[in-house]
Amino acid sequence: MSWIVLILSGVLEAVWATALGRSEGLTRLWPSVVFGIALVASMGGLAFAMREIPTGTAYAVWVGIGAALTVVVAMITGTEAVSLVRILLVLGLVGCVIGLKLVGDTH
Repeated sequence: MSWIVLILSGVLEAVWATALGRSEGLTRLWPSVVFGIALVASMGGLAFAMREIPTGTAYAVWVGIGAALTVVVAMITGTEAVSLVRILLVLGLVGCVIGLKLVGDTH
């Protein structure tokens, strides 16, 4: 259950990061509202997952998922350039996240 919550929290990290970018410095209402809600939910999920998953692993997975999805969304929406190198680097992030799960969450 902790891993599912952690993955969903990583997705919410991408939501709040994207919303923050679109809020224009928290001056636009709805992106700012989405940012606040997603931030609280994402942090809450991370905290929940860290009850069973070691801090370093949980944080790295959370950031990796959030960063990868944020870049993918930016490339899809055209706010960031798409290139083979960027795609390979995002795949590397995803590979690292999967690797952390595969090596286990032993203390």
